[in-house]
Formats: sequence, structure tokens, C-alpha cells
Amino acid sequence: MRVDLFDYNLPADRIAQEARPRGASRLLVLDRLSGAITHRQFADFPEMLGAGDLLVRNDVRVRPARLYGRDAEGRLVEIFLLRSLDGRRRWEVLARPGRRARPGRLIRFGPDVAARVEDAREGKRIVLFERDLDEDLIEQIGHTPLPPYIRREMGAPDRPEDRDAYQTVFARDPRAVAAPTAGLHFTEEALASIAARGVAIADLTLCVGAGTFRPVTAADTSGHRLDPEEVVIPASTSRAVAQARAQDRRIVAVGTTVTRSLEAAVRRSGFGDGGLEFSTDLFITPGFDFRAVDALLTNFHLPRSTLLMLVSAFAGRENALRAYEEAIQQGYLFYSFGDAMFVR
Repeated sequence: MRVDLFDYNLPADRIAQEARPRGASRLLVLDRLSGAITHRQFADFPEMLGAGDLLVRNDVRVRPARLYGRDAEGRLVEIFLLRSLDGRRRWEVLARPGRRARPGRLIRFGPDVAARVEDAREGKRIVLFERDLDEDLIEQIGHTPLPPYIRREMGAPDRPEDRDAYQTVFARDPRAVAAPTAGLHFTEEALASIAARGVAIADLTLCVGAGTFRPVTAADTSGHRLDPEEVVIPASTSRAVAQARAQDRRIVAVGTTVTRSLEAAVRRSGFGDGGLEFSTDLFITPGFDFRAVDALLTNFHLPRSTLLMLVSAFAGRENALRAYEEAIQQGYLFYSFGDAMFVR
């Protein structure tokens, strides 16, 4: 499909810049069959679930992947960790500004941590740290990798509220560089209320990569490819999904990452008694045949983004864009720290 079919105009003041109290967001509810729209609060979300439903979450934890260092001239350099290439020392990264991270340059991140740029390829850098960059050290020197549309001064210290708000309350393994933002709305109290209604809750892990921020520059969706991302579905979740499907119970995905994980899994070996680990670059656009997900909780996404395309595939493009237009008119906030939408 033409990418411009997923465009819309968003006033800049509708992009949420600050995290609100967790669970305080608004909730637009879209019936994907009738196209009916209602306006609620996220606090009402547990009421929209019932006994027998299966709620599936992405429990990945966001790594503080943004590092601020200095080159030999003392100039600020931002290094964004993408993935480790050999365990702990050699990493694939993004660098900003790139001219300060040319091959051979040494970048220091304080008195005890330094890395040398080994190679530059396809806009990325390969850097070798002089000591093991384990998760404890990353937590010490790293900064919250907020998306570029949330404006923060380069090199500024983390705001404590950002570091907490850009992490779900059920986050576990630090393997992502971006949050599964639909999960940010949940509080422990909301999850307890959901469980009390007889809703089963299951977790999987999709390691959200920096590709989630990469814009679609092709004119047609056929010219765009997603970066592969690792998925881990525990045996308990695989069994829960298999049972829900066999019993025709509703599967509610918390976010586009869960949707992609489940739909990719059902197209591979399916669900059963064993766990699943695989890499997926599944790109969901209108016309996609959903086989695992019956309802979707999600945030409002960027124009022309692959995430909006997925929502359009699930809800119908016209329904989704009409819901977005109404959300704009009604003053909803968009993107990571914004409000939520429930498509059922």
C-alpha cells in the first residue's frame, strides 16, 4: 500500500513530553466492526475484560542504552547501544554527532570507562570498550533512551520521573532500547483488579530495538523492511495461548510488540507445551490475516509508522484514522507518554 495513506496531521502540542501519574491516561475505545468510538479513562480498562480473557504482556525491560562521553578534545558524544557483538566489550552502536566518532577515536565515559571506535558501517559504529560493559555498569553510566520526539537536552542528567515512567511495572530482563509503551499505563492495582475478574495474564518478551524509531522512507509498504527482533515465549504462555484459542476465548494483546510476537509465533510452529525462541521481522499491514489476537491495547503512533500500519490492519485503516482524528479533536496526548486506545 502507499505509505501516504497512513499520514495525518498532529499538532506539536499533542505530543506528550512529560510522564503523568501511571494509570492516569485517557482511553479511546474503538469497536473495529462497527467503527463506534467511546471515550473513557484507563482506570476503566479492567471493566472491559472478563472471565476467560487472556491478557498477554511484553515483560522486556528497557536498558539505559544512551551513553554520554567525551572525545579527545573534550567534546560531547552520544553513544546509543544497539547490541553486544561478543558478550560484553564489543558493541554495535549509533553515534551522535557521527563526525566525533570516526574509526580510531577514543571516547571516555568518565575516569574508568572508555571505548575505541573500530569501524563505521551503514550509519552505525562498532566500538570496543576497554572493560566489560555488563548490565550493572550500563545502569551506572547509561541514560534512559527516550524517543527523539520527547525533547531532552543532549547530555543532561536523567530526570528521575523519566527513568521510572519509561519502564513497565512488570519489566524484567533488560534487553530493549525502547519501551513497549502500551504497558506503561498499568499499575499494580490495575493488574490486581484484572486478575480478580478472572482474567488470565501471561508474559512474553520481544526485545524492542532501535528500528522501532526508523521512519518509513519508501513510497510503498513493499519497499520497507523491519529490523529483526528477538522473541521469547515461555512454555507457560504458549500453553495459555493454545488453550485460549482451543476454547475460543479472547486473547488481548498489550501493545503492537505482543501482537507481532503472537502472530509471528502462530505462523511458525504454533503454540503448545513448549516454549518458543525466534527472531521476527514480521511487518503487519492492512489485509493481514490475524490468527492469534482478538483485541489490542495500544498507544497513538506516529504518522506513516509501521506501528500505525499494524493498528490500521487490525482496526481497519479508515476506522483507525477516524479514531486518530477524533482523538486529536478531543485533546488526547500522543506517543510514548500519551493516552491509550483499546481496539476490540
